[in-house]
Amino acid sequence: MANNSAIVVGAGHIGIACAHYLQKDGYDVTVVDRGTVGGACSQANCGFLVPSHVLPLTAPDAIWTGMKSVFQPKAAFRVKPQLRPALYRWMIEFGRRCTKRQMLEAGKVLHEILEASMLEFQELFSDPALDCEWQDNGMLFVFRNDDALQDFARMDDMLIDEYGLAARHIPGDELTEFEPALLDDLAGAYYYKGDSHLRPNKLNEVWSQRLREKEITFVEQCRVDAVETQDGQVTGLLTPDGKMTADHYVFAAGAWSSNFADSLDCNIPVEPGKGYSVTMSRPEITPSHPMLIPEKHIGVTPFQTGYRIASMMEFVGFDKSIPRARIQQLKDSAVPYLKTPEGPVEEDTWYGWRPMTWDSLPIIGRVPRLSNALLATGHNMLGLSLAPMTGKAIADLIAERPTDLPMEALSPTRFL
Repeated sequence: MANNSAIVVGAGHIGIACAHYLQKDGYDVTVVDRGTVGGACSQANCGFLVPSHVLPLTAPDAIWTGMKSVFQPKAAFRVKPQLRPALYRWMIEFGRRCTKRQMLEAGKVLHEILEASMLEFQELFSDPALDCEWQDNGMLFVFRNDDALQDFARMDDMLIDEYGLAARHIPGDELTEFEPALLDDLAGAYYYKGDSHLRPNKLNEVWSQRLREKEITFVEQCRVDAVETQDGQVTGLLTPDGKMTADHYVFAAGAWSSNFADSLDCNIPVEPGKGYSVTMSRPEITPSHPMLIPEKHIGVTPFQTGYRIASMMEFVGFDKSIPRARIQQLKDSAVPYLKTPEGPVEEDTWYGWRPMTWDSLPIIGRVPRLSNALLATGHNMLGLSLAPMTGKAIADLIAERPTDLPMEALSPTRFL
């Protein structure tokens, strides 16, 4: 490849974003993926762009929730006992960080990146070629139970105090006027005006096509079997299609990132957190707003061309099954909230492995012992929302440009 070339390993939201910003800097970019472009966790997620989601999973009650799930196979958050020491090391480190202080510190880091990413998205969507059903109409957090609503009200107060994030409280007796698709006996909701949503598979399709037009190469169905290194640098990637070389290497492999830990001589504590979704045709009464239902741990997304219910979190390894009971659980969870909770035609069921880190922060930065290798992974449940600033940060690091982002908190060196 030519001078100033880069290979990005992984063609999900993060890999595509890295390719975008590297191409803007004039690099000759190749993106390689073991599957298809946007075909893994970036395919059928909720499609939420959520600057409101500043609080990490490392909340003070997270460990107790996880422990209870071992005995509750139907729990939305579930940990399956496994004979894998790496999982238990991950859980121990996660548990150590489940304090209010750690939660708020991680939230400050996420807040900075989320706000900056939303500005980047708004600029990206000024390009009419990136038509991906983006709708900038906020997000509802909906509650049936008064106690759950009051718990969220306290969290909303904390978000205002700590991050200046204010939501609009909508009482139950005003809720159906605001969102007619909801039932009229709910306790209420909170509305975050700054959130938005899009259809993620369409974003992958149009964004990657736009990059192909700019001569970025995407190599699909190409597994990276080994990383060659010499004298503190990556010298090539070994694939079934032969050796690939470049000046810079960006590893944006999502949940598979830990597979590269040995060859990169770097600790990459990423565990796959499995989620599910079911996509349907639009119901008779389709919501006009995307919504989260915290009591059931689901997200509901109304696309212009469809309708999706998604979420759950399972630590079950790289399990590929889609249990019908889990899909039915998603559908059933929406019933107490929506007038028409299902669409007439079930179009697709899906699972994806989210790349979960034990401190709930992404891993963005140079690999400590390899000068031309960078990591862009571990985005937990916020890969889509954080994608633009991740790509921009990778380009800034390679160009050795300064950035206002808290890169030290995101660096792979924090795991040394």
